[in-house]
Parts: sequence; structure tokens; C-alpha cells
Amino acid sequence: MAKKDPRWIQKATAKNKGALRRQAGVKAGEKIPVKKLNKLAKSKNPTTRKRANLAKTLRKMRKK
Repeated sequence: MAKKDPRWIQKATAKNKGALRRQAGVKAGEKIPVKKLNKLAKSKNPTTRKRANLAKTLRKMRKK
């Protein structure tokens, strides 16, 4: 089995900080509404889809 990288979240999100927020048209410092995230997750652009799905996943992880 492959080794799991404990810093995978930092590596996945460090490249373009705020890119999904800019694409969603949300001001800096505000949360992206779930409704917009769901819409972005169905985007034709594969990069936007991946970012939206990662944001949805990370949002679930916060609620511990």
C-alpha cells in the first residue's frame, strides 16, 4: 500500500489560492454558498469541477 501524505490538503490547495472564489464571483473574506458550490461542481470546465468538489469535501471535514 502506498504511503499517505499527511499534507495532501496543503499541496492540493496551495497552487491557486482564491481561484474558486474568484470564479464564483464571491468577495474576499466571504464564504461560497453551498448552492453556488453545487452549481460549480456541474461546470463544463474540469478544473472548476475539481476545485468545487474539493471545497465540498473539505467543508465536510471541518465539522468534527
